[in-house]
Amino acid sequence: MNSTWFRRFTTTKGNGPRLFCFPHAGGPATAYVQLARALPADFDVVSVQYPGRQDRYHEEPFTAVAPLVEAVAEELALELAANPGRPYALFGHSMGALVAFETARLLVARGELPGPQRLFLSGRGAPRPGTSAQYDFYDDADVLAELRKLGGTDQSMLENPEVLELVLPALRADYRALAAYDWRGGEPLAAPITTLIGDSDPMVTVEEAGTWREQTSGDFDLKVFPGGHFYLVDQIDQVTAAVTEGLLATAAS
Repeated sequence: MNSTWFRRFTTTKGNGPRLFCFPHAGGPATAYVQLARALPADFDVVSVQYPGRQDRYHEEPFTAVAPLVEAVAEELALELAANPGRPYALFGHSMGALVAFETARLLVARGELPGPQRLFLSGRGAPRPGTSAQYDFYDDADVLAELRKLGGTDQSMLENPEVLELVLPALRADYRALAAYDWRGGEPLAAPITTLIGDSDPMVTVEEAGTWREQTSGDFDLKVFPGGHFYLVDQIDQVTAAVTEGLLATAAS
């Protein structure tokens, strides 16, 4: 496995379905440590590590969604080609939901490998024209204000200049990528979609999360959990159950 782009946080590699996890804006692969260790041991849970964070800090982060998706899809295709018959799914939270969705679309469009058997898209509504315009004029103060609003980050870290020096480059790049993203439509995916959302998310309503229904011709399931944008932290048992249910249901079909 490409250790530059992908991380495992379990002691053994499961032989069951594979789940590739895409982090939120500014987020590292370690955002999924808790989920990876909570899921059944026979699942192979792999987290994507974008450039510009943690051990890839000195690499230039992407400032547009499309080239990031192309880079991830290329590396992911190499992993999938090594065992093309093995089922896999994608999980993305917030910005990661968008990157996972576009990665799935690109893999399907290329037609060289089977597409994902399910997408788990969390903390974000489906893309629509103009939905990224809110980020067009964001500066550092706006990014930090949004982080405080979203929660999920130790607030004292946002007041620490040394920490900010480490995390702001990736955050700037990710918000720039979101601002530049342009949804131009496309055919729905055949893969079923499970959408997950916190009932008090300050950025995404339950109704907006439900718009992912339009992006699949397969089954659609909307899971609502108590909590805000980073509900996953406090609801890990329920999230684990939802992901396990979705993966096993897809594998059985």
